Amino acid sequence: MSSSKNGGAPKPASPYARFIPREELNSFAAWKPGALTGNEGAPQAPVQRAEPPAPPAPPKPSPEEELAAHVKAARSAGYQDGYRDGLVALDGFKQSYASQITAQVGTLAESYGRQLDALQQDMARALAVSATHLARQIVRSELTQRPELVAAVAQEAVDTLLRSAQHITLRVHPDDHVLVTQGAAEVLEARGARVLSDASITRGGCVVESDIGVIDASVEARWRRAAASLGCDERWSGAAQRDEDDEEADA
Repeated sequence: MSSSKNGGAPKPASPYARFIPREELNSFAAWKPGALTGNEGAPQAPVQRAEPPAPPAPPKPSPEEELAAHVKAARSAGYQDGYRDGLVALDGFKQSYASQITAQVGTLAESYGRQLDALQQDMARALAVSATHLARQIVRSELTQRPELVAAVAQEAVDTLLRSAQHITLRVHPDDHVLVTQGAAEVLEARGARVLSDASITRGGCVVESDIGVIDASVEARWRRAAASLGCDERWSGAAQRDEDDEEADA
């Protein structure tokens, strides 16, 4: 009305100012944010991304490049094979060298052991010879300075015989006859032994004879046993001769 009064044209009514009757509604659905097209109930097709373009194929190498690549690969393979073979050869050389050194050391040790044994034997032999020479000098000195010791030798020789022995005869050097008869008189009388002089018996020794055996207590026999205990095989007469030769050489 105001518009007619003012003589102007009527304003169009706003589409949002009118209520729509239920009879005019055919279908409706609740509105959801983002569904502006009215097709929110329809299934949406998946979005497909465009695949990137395939990279261009690499350019084919030239024959020279292929030859260089083959040469490089061959060199690398040869280096690896040579390095491996070198390690194997080095390990074999180490083992061979170690075996050789071990054998040489073993041979050297064995030779050294033999030489040391021989040296020890020589030293022992020399020591035994020196001991026998010294012992011979001592025995000679005792026989000269203490001739009465022959009585103890005779008594020990007679006591060695069994109690059942009979017909006992004691042979001594003529110079020792009196010493033995006086020094061993008790033992000789108890065993019923007689003393005979025998110039073949060296002074300081004796030989006892009986019906069951002979006891050799001569100086030569006792010396031979003493020298054998020292590992020497020197007779009393031979040793005496060598001592005389040594004394003549020193003079």
